[in-house]
Amino acid sequence: MDINYELYKVFYYVASSLSFSEASKQLFISQSAVSQSIKTLEKKLEQPLFIRSTKKVQLTPAGKMLLKHIEPAMNLIRRGESQLLDSQSLGLGQLHIGASDTICRYFLVPYLKQFHKRFPKVPIKVTNATSVACVDLLEQGKVDMIVTNFPNSRLNSSYIQKTVHTFQDVFIANPAYFDLHAEMSLAELNQQPILMLERKCTTSEFLHNLFLQHQMELIPEVELSSNDLLIDLARIGLGIAFVPDFCLSPDEKDLIRIHISENMPGRQIVAAMNPSIPANGSTMEFMNLLPEISR
Repeated sequence: MDINYELYKVFYYVASSLSFSEASKQLFISQSAVSQSIKTLEKKLEQPLFIRSTKKVQLTPAGKMLLKHIEPAMNLIRRGESQLLDSQSLGLGQLHIGASDTICRYFLVPYLKQFHKRFPKVPIKVTNATSVACVDLLEQGKVDMIVTNFPNSRLNSSYIQKTVHTFQDVFIANPAYFDLHAEMSLAELNQQPILMLERKCTTSEFLHNLFLQHQMELIPEVELSSNDLLIDLARIGLGIAFVPDFCLSPDEKDLIRIHISENMPGRQIVAAMNPSIPANGSTMEFMNLLPEISR
């Protein structure tokens, strides 16, 4: 099918903003030209891509499917243009990493500092998202690499992976507010108010699956997006928090770790790149900077 690239470009801008007028501003063409391009593309594809109304524009199922393919392509073109420009100046190119705020704060900062010291002129950009959402960013070509918790339901073996850290998840509580035993089972813990990360993140997936493996349904008292806030709430006695051990201060005085009678599998932090997207020099330099640990 012979379709001009410019038609797909117009489609991408309309689909991204869900606005014909906004797309015309970004493309520096008239709104009527945008509308005509979309009509031409829909005619060539023989199906509607947008649902138009006086108040808003929505993608049709066909439009949503097309966007899933066009967006990575647009990002790949931008990446190529950026690498060409960088090759004429800095030589390495911008480093763009996707990672959760927890991994950024407790793991990545020393390595970002080391990289910045070694390559002070290389721009560094970090996009925060859950470990699950980071895989989507990598798939769409929006980031150069991700550093994510593993296991990760969205991360498959097709990605280049490097295990950079291992850790254990722990239940923590303030004993001033709870009558705790030296060892507790998951069934006993399930009777207590559990504080944990919100759904659609790897830590939540991990804990819910752990309870399901023991034929129990976990209904948390509180679900938040921040491990630091979970620790704060556990400290004031609102419940028993479930957090990665690397988030805890070694000199913590108010909180204790609760030993679980069932086996608690360890997890890893891995670095991953998309093998279908050429990596620039800065991405490879940062990947090499990270430690490699056998699982």
